[in-house]
Amino acid sequence: MNKAELIEAVQKVYGADTTKKQAADAVATVLEEIAKGIKKDKVVQVIGFGTFKQTARKARKGRNPKTGTPMTIKASKGVRFVPSSLLKKSL
Repeated sequence: MNKAELIEAVQKVYGADTTKKQAADAVATVLEEIAKGIKKDKVVQVIGFGTFKQTARKARKGRNPKTGTPMTIKASKGVRFVPSSLLKKSL
């Protein structure tokens, strides 16, 4: 499922009174708030769905794939999703 399909699903759930723009705004708001929470608190937990966690990756050595020369890959941050036990059971 992609974002457009999610918007359509939200619109169907809320019926004919909901426009596609309203559904898109609702989806965008949820995604923005999750992103803000990850940036601020480093963890966002949605009970019954899962947990989004900010992770840190250390700097490491690598190779340039074109030239094969050694290089240092900078430290970076990423996001990890851990599904809840309820979500795992429903799969």
